Parts: sequence; C-alpha cells; structure tokens
Amino acid sequence: PAMVAHVSEIVATLSFKGVGVSTPMRTLEGAIVQDADRLDALGAIGIARTFAYGGFTGAPMHDPDVPPRTHDTFDAYKANRGTVINHFPEKLLHLRDRMNTPTARRLAADRHRFLETFLTQFFAEWDGTL
Repeated sequence: PAMVAHVSEIVATLSFKGVGVSTPMRTLEGAIVQDADRLDALGAIGIARTFAYGGFTGAPMHDPDVPPRTHDTFDAYKANRGTVINHFPEKLLHLRDRMNTPTARRLAADRHRFLETFLTQFFAEWDGTL
C-alpha cells in the first residue's frame, strides 16, 4: 500500500503545470521520474512529439500574430490553444532549468541547445531569410 501511494503521488505530481507553477518532488525517485519525463520533451524526439501532438489536435504550426503566453495556473496551461511553435517558449525552453539531478541537467543542456538551434533555423526559413 505504501509503495502504491508513493508511485501514485509521483505520477500525479510530475507533469509540467505552467511556467508559474512549481512542481517540486518530495523524493529522489520522484525527482528522477520527473527528470525523465522532462527529458523526453526535449531534443529531437521532443520536437517530433510536439509537432505530432500539434497535428493531432489541429493546432496551427506557427502564427506570428499569436504571441506565446505565460501560464500561472495549471488550468490556464491546459486551456491554452496556441501554436505548435509557441509551445517552445511556453514550456519546452523552461525545462532545462527545472531539472532535479546533475545527470538530467547535463543531458538537458545538450537537448536545450538543440531546441534553440531548431528554432533559429525554423524562424529563418519561416521569414524567408534562409
């Protein structure tokens, strides 16, 4: 029963809830699972998942007239119907600084740089400067 309660608590609290919402984990196990979840959202696989989910939900890829938003509550974050590209500044670019363990911070740094490189290339192509 205690193990089930512990795992249930980790699952219920590990997800990103918005930039303005802190989600600290109480245990090392929780911190590691939360880091793994966040690492999955970064890098090449994270980019692919973001566009796949955006396509599934019918979100526009990009609209320069729709600025990214800061979500101070989980409800505001979940209710957001922004663009796929806005998901990067709204969530993905914040994950590196929310890692719990040294190993996750190291892995996240490389994946974060890849996100930044991707966005630079994306905006250059979108704007027709490349």
